[in-house]
Parts: sequence; C-alpha cells; structure tokens
Amino acid sequence: MAKILDAITPELASFIEEQTVFFVGTAPLSPSGHVNLSPKGLDTLRILAPDRVAYLDLTGSGNETAAHLRENGRITFMFCSFGKTPRILRLYGRGRVVLPDSAEWADYAERFPQLPGTRQIFVAELELVLTSCGHGVPVMELVEERDTLTRWAAAKGSEGLRAYRLEKNSRSLDGLPAPSPGEGE
Repeated sequence: MAKILDAITPELASFIEEQTVFFVGTAPLSPSGHVNLSPKGLDTLRILAPDRVAYLDLTGSGNETAAHLRENGRITFMFCSFGKTPRILRLYGRGRVVLPDSAEWADYAERFPQLPGTRQIFVAELELVLTSCGHGVPVMELVEERDTLTRWAAAKGSEGLRAYRLEKNSRSLDGLPAPSPGEGE
C-alpha cells in the first residue's frame, strides 16, 4: 500500500542510495507544453536533508528540467527497485538551478564526483514523499554503467561544450528559456 510522508526516512534514504538509476519529471505551466521525464545515473544524486535533495546535471540533448524549474519550480523524482523486493518511491518538491558561476556552486559541487560535461546542479526542497508497491516493475540486474556521455563531453572539451549548450540547451522544446552560465544566482 502507498504511504505518504513529509520527508525521507532513514530506511528510504538507504533505498535511494542503493539505486543506480532514478527519473526526474518536470512540466511547463502551459497545458499544451511537453512533460519531461529523464533517466539519470552515474552517482549524481545526493540527499542533503530529509526534506532536501540535489543532483548533478550533465550536458545532454536538451535542458528541459532547467527551463521548467525556471518557469515554475515543480519537480518529481522517482526511484524504482529492480531487485527482488519491489518498491517505488516518488519525491515531490520545488527545485531550482545552481549554475557553476553562482556563489553557492562550490558548496554543492564538492558533494559529487567530478564528471566531464557537468552543466548545473538542481536542488529541490521536498513537499511530499510517496511510496508505492512496484509490483509491476520487472526484476533486472545492472550490467554496467555507460560511459558514453562522459566520453562524449570529454572529447568536446570546454569550448565545444559551451557552443553545444548555446545551440542545443538554451531553450526547452516549448521555447522556454533555460538558465545559462553568467546568470549565477
């Protein structure tokens, strides 16, 4: 049965730390806008407090999460157990973007591995924590982490990443502006 909580319990914190993949969902305010759901991995999520999490975001094909958070702040994280014990965990909250040139960057960045292509950190204050059964999720095993994204970013280099972000990551699919370096909060 589903359980509604105010914060991440120690048991749920252990569950989160065991997961090798999580999902991030955001959406624009417009009812005709596109809902974004992104899988994440590479040890990029940290629990900062029972009601606060952060994740390191790497350069990718889009920047929907940043644009949506800039517009309305809504964010949901989902974790699924792919092991023998079924469980789904969702964290609902309000998020914001921390850019590399912001005053608080160093405080957050030191918590994460240094990965090529690091773009920003999302920090979320949680409003609701929800567990559910996960009985419909298959049992699977991790074979290995992919290194494709980090190899691609390393090959691009700083200038190549800057140009790519300007071309591909400055607006959402719906045309919402995404934060960019120089806008440090």
